[in-house]
Amino acid sequence: MRMAFLCRQLYPSVAALRSPLARKPPLCRRLSVASGPLRAAQRGGSSSAALADEDNLLDRLRSRRSKEGWSGIAREEEEGRRWRRGKGERLDYEDSLAEVSTQSFDELGLAEELRGAIEELDLKEPTEVQRMAIPAILDGENVVVASHTGSGKTLAYMLPLVQSLRKDEIESGRTVRARKPRALVLCPTRELTEQVLQVAKSLSHHARFRSAMISGGFRPRPQADALNGALDMVVGTPGRLLMHVEEGNLAFGDIKYVVIDEADTMFDRGFGPELKKIIDPLRNRALRNGSDFQTILVTATITKSVQKLLDTEFPGIRHIFTSTLHKKVDTSRHFFQKVPGNINKLEALVQVLEPALAKGSRCMVFCRSVDSCRAVDHYLNEMDVHCVNYHGEVPAEDRIKNLAKFKIEDGEGPVPALICTDLAARGLDLQVDHVINFDFPSTSIDYLHRSGRTARMGLKGRVTSLVTKRELALANRLEDAMRRNETLEGVSLERERVLGARMRALKSRYKEAFDRAAAKGVNLEKVGTRALAMAKAKARRIWEKECRKKFASKVTKTGLSKTRGRTKALIRAQRRRKFMAKEASSQV
Repeated sequence: MRMAFLCRQLYPSVAALRSPLARKPPLCRRLSVASGPLRAAQRGGSSSAALADEDNLLDRLRSRRSKEGWSGIAREEEEGRRWRRGKGERLDYEDSLAEVSTQSFDELGLAEELRGAIEELDLKEPTEVQRMAIPAILDGENVVVASHTGSGKTLAYMLPLVQSLRKDEIESGRTVRARKPRALVLCPTRELTEQVLQVAKSLSHHARFRSAMISGGFRPRPQADALNGALDMVVGTPGRLLMHVEEGNLAFGDIKYVVIDEADTMFDRGFGPELKKIIDPLRNRALRNGSDFQTILVTATITKSVQKLLDTEFPGIRHIFTSTLHKKVDTSRHFFQKVPGNINKLEALVQVLEPALAKGSRCMVFCRSVDSCRAVDHYLNEMDVHCVNYHGEVPAEDRIKNLAKFKIEDGEGPVPALICTDLAARGLDLQVDHVINFDFPSTSIDYLHRSGRTARMGLKGRVTSLVTKRELALANRLEDAMRRNETLEGVSLERERVLGARMRALKSRYKEAFDRAAAKGVNLEKVGTRALAMAKAKARRIWEKECRKKFASKVTKTGLSKTRGRTKALIRAQRRRKFMAKEASSQV
């Protein structure tokens, strides 16, 4: 009875505290931790002491702060592991947790001056990505760091990078030279460059190093003057950096650390040639002089194609992927609101947006195109809802001003809503309470980036998507994957797109047949009926072939034949066995 009561009490906590690290199912792991006192009592130990230990464990499992996030979960799991070690039990999955078992910044090997900066930032415990990335970067490894948006990736590479710069300066005793920085941080956008520089400046108050920002949207002359001074780190966009290199304002002779932030964007959206012009001279220098450099790639999402490209460009690079990559953040809630065709989508947006603004929430409304942004902005202004725009056709200076209006900390400013395209889905560190997808994203990766604007660093957030009939299939798949806590990276409608393309090709072929028949004076009604029947038969065969392949792959996993006749025979035999078993049980 006591065990059944314990299981009922533990199950809700297990669902909320599922471990992002261990390979075993969290329910089994939690129950195995909790059942230790009961086994001790059964072996003849003190039953009262066992029950007291049991109650203490339940209290620890239930004592969670609402905004504690991953660090609180990891601490509770570590308490469970320590309790089991004290009972003499062996943990089979302990090796998989060895890299991330650190519980505080003090145990990560950071210098005292950086720990002072962390205290000033009011950070209590490192996040999962910081636990995994900081020791590896301090060891000088080339790494790809991938974790969900808002998990603390900037500090995960900036803290060890600053410590390495200070260590090299102390060991070599060489002063910093003008136009020759030792660290280079590359970002795809001006906004992300500004945010990374702000993090670097916050650390420079404690650890003495100098940094500068070199990006588009500013006059080149002040940037050239900054490069002519002593600098340790340069944060910038590839295009503007290469311009200063060509003008002789920047040299790569002392570069020892290269960070590529938002690496998937950089390699997937046309920055490849510019990055090659920066990386290749460093590689040639390493071949000539043996002075190698450390490469750190940071990304929030990584597809298979991008991962293959990174492995090709950087052979032997180590992958550091957190357990929350491509998954829904635990502190965010996702809602999919269906919009029928007879309802105005703008009115549905207002019904979602007005209650959120009434609570003082700051909202981001994502649209698919600039025209859609303008339509939403015009409609909201007519409804007396104050908002600002953020898209590609807004000048850079105006975008900065709009972000400044939106970043009001008390949430009661004049502009509580930001209407934007996917340009604002990456690289912006904003405190957003509610993300609204006015136009549903076309891919699951875009959905991850949009929803990553809220629920950052353990805070709570809400994501509401307006779903029309066209987007219903993808929305259902995303919702189902999040319900099962699966990764969203592979969720797509690729098979449906392929079949749709084949159907369009068939229709074009039979349209040509119609035209040829009309030119020859043939009865179009008979040809049309016959062609339509042929098109339907062809489409049905294509669909059956796709389904047969999918079913055959499942059958092959069980060691059965994947031929069509054999599969049908197996199905009939299975049905026959079920029927015979049913008849036998009824006779008994």
